[in-house]
Amino acid sequence: MPVSAWLFRIASNALADHWRERARHADDAPPDAPDSRELKEIEQRIALYRHVEQLPDVQQQVIRMRFIDEKSIREVAAALGRSEGAVKQLQLRALENLRKSMGGNG
Repeated sequence: MPVSAWLFRIASNALADHWRERARHADDAPPDAPDSRELKEIEQRIALYRHVEQLPDVQQQVIRMRFIDEKSIREVAAALGRSEGAVKQLQLRALENLRKSMGGNG
């Protein structure tokens, strides 16, 4: 599955979760259009997905497996044929690269 496909699936699921949670806490049905805060969240997710797509392939795989597929370090290591320490390093580097590319300080 291409990276962009699973990233947009995440955004879709996040919106669905948001509306379900909002419906639980409100008596009226959710509005048809998202408000400005929700639009900003969507834009931020899309920006994150674009930054993830710029990572080296193996770092993308680690991010996807750890945070999308919710696999353990051990499971990712087995799937990639690498040691657990190597996967931890790949994850750390991927997160550092994302932080830098998105202009974060820490």
